Amino acid sequence: MTANLTTLASIHRAAQAEFLQKGFLGASLRNIVKSVGMTTGAFYGYYKSKEELFGALVGEHYDHFLQMFWKAQNAFATLPPAEQPQNLGEISGACMFEMLRYAYDNLPAFKLLLCSAEGTRYAGLVDEMVRIETEATHAYLRVLEELGRPAPAIDLRLEHILITGMFRTFFELILHEMPYPEAENYLRQMRSFYTAGWMKILGQ
Repeated sequence: MTANLTTLASIHRAAQAEFLQKGFLGASLRNIVKSVGMTTGAFYGYYKSKEELFGALVGEHYDHFLQMFWKAQNAFATLPPAEQPQNLGEISGACMFEMLRYAYDNLPAFKLLLCSAEGTRYAGLVDEMVRIETEATHAYLRVLEELGRPAPAIDLRLEHILITGMFRTFFELILHEMPYPEAENYLRQMRSFYTAGWMKILGQ
């Protein structure tokens, strides 16, 4: 058991280095296997493919990260409509800081997700977050309408650009690997910037 775990850890270390250097598409399974001194046949006793190996490195974190984000959106959406405007910043802010901490606690996996995932199902992390946020935004606009506080119509292209830009800015904090206290401070400032902008656009 110990030998198997050691071998598996070696495979993961070699794969992480190869994927970070060359990306998923450019990474060579042959190089990964060779660097740990095993045959391709022996490797297939652990994983069926390069795709499955990449998923072993990032899949759990990808799913958990999106689940955290979805839960926060759902927690906000289930509040009584009259309470949503006053709780908008608190719930979304807590979620963003929780996600930042999780990403920092699992930085190697998130570097792979953000820099090396093209060609895998994990490449759409930002797109999936944008989709979830866009649906939540539309639901909140309906709530404002019900409360008699309708927002001006938002061009869907502009909405997509702004939401995408917000998440790409968030992930820049992780990509730069700045000390965590600095990242927290930058996230706080980033949220102030985007919150003020959205409130202006929504006329609130």
